Amino acid sequence: MNDIERKVVKAIQHGMPKSLTPYEDMAKEAGITTDEILGVLNGWAENKKLRRIGAIVNHFEVGLSAGMMTVWQVPEDQLEEVGEQLAGFKEVSHAYARQGSEDWPYNLYTMVHGSTEEEVKNTIERMSETCGVKNYSGLGTIKELKKVPPTYIVNGTD
Repeated sequence: MNDIERKVVKAIQHGMPKSLTPYEDMAKEAGITTDEILGVLNGWAENKKLRRIGAIVNHFEVGLSAGMMTVWQVPEDQLEEVGEQLAGFKEVSHAYARQGSEDWPYNLYTMVHGSTEEEVKNTIERMSETCGVKNYSGLGTIKELKKVPPTYIVNGTD
């Protein structure tokens, strides 16, 4: 890594600033221009060193205090179609497939958010009606654990 790349890693490793101009703010923190930070990030994306950049939303801070991981038993030949349908619900923050097993037949997972537990349950019922999958189970959120991005550079060293 060159000096500018180290500055970029140090600036982005703690997450995106809560700002209307996050890249400009991170560039200022790094002591480089916005064009330089974007150039490094675009270069990393082109070279497959970086897959994506995204914000981690604290659902509690935006008023979505209820959540439920919902697991679905979907026929393999319908997995992609059903996954796309369920991921299309605005209340779903992420959806992903996992290999099921004899003891755990669920192969599609969705995280559903809402203001209340009742709202979340109603959304899940709508989701089931939409995709036609009736075998599902909800795992309610008990406590949100702190999400912390990894730290790669401490005090200018890596």
